[in-house]
Amino acid sequence: MNMFSLSQASPCSLIPNPQSFNPNPRPQQLPLPHSLRIISSNNSTKISTQTPTPDPDPSNIIDPTPTPTPTPKLKHRRPAEVNIRQQAHLYNPSTHNFSAKYVPFNASPSSTESYSLDEIVYRSSDGSLLDVQHDMEALKKFDGDYWKALFDSRIGKTTWPYGSGVWSKKEWVLPEIDSDHIVSAFEGNSNLFWAERFGKDILGMNDLWVKNCGISHTGSFKDLGMTVLVSQVNRLRKLGRPVVGVGCASTGDTSAALSAYCAAAGIPAIVFLPANRISIAQLVQPIANGAFVLSIDTDFDGCMKLIREVTAELPIYLANSLNSLRLEGQKTAAIEILQQFDWEVPDWVIVPGGNLGNIYAFYKGFQMCKELGLVDRLPRLVCAQAANANPLYLHYKSGWSDFKAVTAGTTFASAIQIGDPVSIDRAVFALKNCNGIVEEASEEELMDAMSQADLTGMFVCPHTGVALSALMKLRRSGVIAPTDRTVVVSTAHGLKFTQSKIDYHSKDIADMACRFANPPVQVKNNFGSVMDVLKTYLLRKDKS
Repeated sequence: MNMFSLSQASPCSLIPNPQSFNPNPRPQQLPLPHSLRIISSNNSTKISTQTPTPDPDPSNIIDPTPTPTPTPKLKHRRPAEVNIRQQAHLYNPSTHNFSAKYVPFNASPSSTESYSLDEIVYRSSDGSLLDVQHDMEALKKFDGDYWKALFDSRIGKTTWPYGSGVWSKKEWVLPEIDSDHIVSAFEGNSNLFWAERFGKDILGMNDLWVKNCGISHTGSFKDLGMTVLVSQVNRLRKLGRPVVGVGCASTGDTSAALSAYCAAAGIPAIVFLPANRISIAQLVQPIANGAFVLSIDTDFDGCMKLIREVTAELPIYLANSLNSLRLEGQKTAAIEILQQFDWEVPDWVIVPGGNLGNIYAFYKGFQMCKELGLVDRLPRLVCAQAANANPLYLHYKSGWSDFKAVTAGTTFASAIQIGDPVSIDRAVFALKNCNGIVEEASEEELMDAMSQADLTGMFVCPHTGVALSALMKLRRSGVIAPTDRTVVVSTAHGLKFTQSKIDYHSKDIADMACRFANPPVQVKNNFGSVMDVLKTYLLRKDKS
């Protein structure tokens, strides 16, 4: 293998060093100063700072007038036989002091219970949830401007693994993992869509945005967490730990993400799905990626109970959001929103909620940015639930009195059809600490909101319809002002839920008016008939 100078490695491929990091590197196109020379050989390139020896013969002085020169042929930034993972492995000095560990969630400051991330543990000694705790004192040795510059420098790069929206924040996610163990599809970096027409025409808002987390490798935000979890499993297996595979219960999107990342790493994936309760598009993803799929005659909560019992008996790593590693990846979407607003904080962020890990993940991402000096406040969070699966909403409306699980009814927002959410304590903690709100949407409300969004140029999933419906209610009540900067988190791609859209536009849903349906018009194969229909349509549009 050819070796090459460390000077070739991109600044963003290195662990941050306050003495060496330059957030504004000189563009490569600018000429080098006269005192610098490039010295090349077959295997290396480096820069010399030797001062050139003056030529004593005046006749040899070159005319200083610049003349066009041929554009040099671009060369590989690394030897052709070295891939980006190998490059990261060769040039990833472990000189930082960042670390993280499991601790009981929301534990007393006097608690000393903690676990290494290399331990296979999902709950604390008293059965409560765990959280990943970072060494904040080590992170605070670098100020907020430093972190902003570092994260910004990694956007759009192909340097392994920092081209990923998750791993561009590696120091805040899994700081101690070797880059060679990371399993990534360069997920994240999803666009923030200015919902101009929806905001203006429907809500009277001018600063409404949709964070399209569904524009990801498997079509949902679950990729953000799964890259972290599967990377850690990959590390454990390479360390010789007894992990034969990874398992999850799923309403669709989790299984798709798990299956894809396990396939990329060559790790067996085992998926428990509730029979006949997810879309065909969601079902086909784990099948196509080679997962071992069990279709079980129960709902998600029943699948969750079974997978927890199975992973307690077999060396199968649990991948559900009970495992707090996934939330470390999901929190990067919150950091990304701040980054996309040039580190300005939005007023509101609205997140669909089912198992409720995501609302806590967003809170954690925003809170880390505040604590480390990147921003000075938190946005207010809204958790939006389907009325047919609304245990958090009922808990909120009761004034946070004793939580009661519910039996989830059928909802078009199938990924949040959960009556006994694992992360209820995390969600309540997050909402209380950011003055958050919980809202719900009926089936008709969420489907109408989804269809209205689509008619303004989006193509959203029913879960995003839940969040948009919640926004519409909060606008009507005056809680959200017309000038409030508001972000709606779209958790999955609309292409995963085409059957629900077909049923809506066919007006084939019982007890639903489908007010915004747009069915095709049947026309005879006749020029006159086509012209009549078009004239009627155009006159109607002109009047509207």
